[in-house]
Amino acid sequence: MLRNVLGKTFRFLGYTVQYGCIVHCAFEYLGGIVVCSGPSMEPTIQNSDIVFSENLSRHFYCIRKGDIVIVKSPNDPKSNICKRVIGLEGDKVCTSNPSDFLKSHSYVPKGHVWLEGDNLRNSTDSRCYGPVPYGLIRGRICFKIWPLNDFGFLRASPNGHRFLDD
Repeated sequence: MLRNVLGKTFRFLGYTVQYGCIVHCAFEYLGGIVVCSGPSMEPTIQNSDIVFSENLSRHFYCIRKGDIVIVKSPNDPKSNICKRVIGLEGDKVCTSNPSDFLKSHSYVPKGHVWLEGDNLRNSTDSRCYGPVPYGLIRGRICFKIWPLNDFGFLRASPNGHRFLDD
């Protein structure tokens, strides 16, 4: 009897570990569901919107300008942030706020990206903490899941004029 109970317990633990590893790999390498909070990406992503984030792009270096990404916060490594990629390494970016009279520009260093929220007046982003290392990118947001009336791919940046082609 004891042997039978121990056998079932160890089998259960073995299956739990196996399936736990599969689930971990799926969320780490394939993607997952993310609940976004905060006003920095409005109007594209509202507070409490639910989105799907895929993680393969970061592994294959397929992140492009205009993509919305989930990134480990440079200010607080325990939290993630959601921002739009404005510049990749070597790109010239506008580093000043939209309200600044004199515009300043800089180049994104090798191995970094320049991130900004779509709500420029209410976003803590690369204009505050500078270029972000590519290694902090966790995933790329593909589409919005919730609310259902907004289900689908995300719209283009309302700040398209901030993308420089120099």
